[in-house]
Amino acid sequence: MTRTTKPRQILASLVGGVICGLGLWVTEASAETTLRLAHASSPDSLINKAIEKFAAEVADTTKGSVKIQIFPNAQLGDEGPIADGVGAGSIDIGLGGAVDAIDPRLNVLSLPFLFRDADNVHKFLDSDQGQKVQRLGEDRGYLMLGVLDSGFRQFATSKAIVTPADLAGVKIRTPPNPVILATMKELGALAESIPFGQVYTALQSHVVAAVEPEMRDYYDSKWYEVVKNLSISNYIWTANWWYMNKDKFETLTPDEQAALKKSASDTVAWYRSELTATYAETQKKLEEKGVTVTTVDTAPFVALVKPVYDKFSSEWGADLVSAVRQAATSN
Repeated sequence: MTRTTKPRQILASLVGGVICGLGLWVTEASAETTLRLAHASSPDSLINKAIEKFAAEVADTTKGSVKIQIFPNAQLGDEGPIADGVGAGSIDIGLGGAVDAIDPRLNVLSLPFLFRDADNVHKFLDSDQGQKVQRLGEDRGYLMLGVLDSGFRQFATSKAIVTPADLAGVKIRTPPNPVILATMKELGALAESIPFGQVYTALQSHVVAAVEPEMRDYYDSKWYEVVKNLSISNYIWTANWWYMNKDKFETLTPDEQAALKKSASDTVAWYRSELTATYAETQKKLEEKGVTVTTVDTAPFVALVKPVYDKFSSEWGADLVSAVRQAATSN
C-alpha cells in the first residue's frame, strides 16, 4: 500500500538505492507509527480498560506497524487541553467531554432528558442522525473514532431530591458545561462550576450542598462520604468523545486506517456490553456504604426545561436540535 511520504521513508529509499547499486538485494523494514492517545480517566477506569483493549487490537491487526501509546489520568492535560492538543497535532488521539475546540454543537447530545436510557443512546449514536452528529468536527481537522459513554448524570445531596422544589436555591457543583448550567438555572438550583478535583472539599466545607454526578464518579471520588443521598434521574447524558487528528489519520495506509476504525468499533461494542454490570456493581457498593438511592419521577423536571431547548436551538440551529430530538425519540 502507498503511504504519504515521510522523511524516514525518503531516507530509506535513498539508502535502498545505494545498496541496490552495489548489487545487494534488501527488504525494507516496515515503517512503524506510534500514536499518542490521551485521556483524563484513571488507569483502573473502564475507559482505560477499553483503550488498552483498543491498543492491543490495533497492534495485532496491523502486525505492529501501528502502536498506541496511552497517557491516562490527565498526564497530557485535562479534557480541554487534550482536545486542543489533538487539533494542533501534538496529541494524535483524545477522549473526553470537552468539545469547544472540536465543535460546540456536539453538546446537543447533552440536552436535558433527551434520552431514556443507555439503549436509547446507543441506538441513536448508531443511527444516520447519530453518525451525522459525529462528523461535526471534521471541518476543524478532527475525525471521530467513536463515542464512549460518560454516562447519565444524577443528583446527590444530604437529602433525597424528589421534586424540582428540592433543588430550589440549592448550591450545586457542576462542570462548566453550558447545557448543564442552563438546565440548573431552569430547575431553580444555583450552579457553581468547581474543578473536579476540588469537589470533595467544596462539599465538606459547605461551599456547595449538592452535586450532579455520574454514578461511577460519585463512587470513585468518594463524594458519598459527604452527601449520602443519590437520586437517579438520568437528567442529562454525557459522552466521552473519541477523536483523532484527521491529518494524522490520513498519513496511515488504507489498511492501517481500516484496522484503526475496526478496532475502535470493536472497542465501543465491548465498552457498551460492560456498562450494565458496572453500574449494578457500583450501586451495590454505594448502598453498602450507606448511600440511599432513590428513583425520581422526572415528569415535573421535564416540564421546566423547555427554555433550555429554545436557548440552544437559537445558538446551534433549530434544525439540528429538532432532528436530534426526533431521532432520539424514535429509537
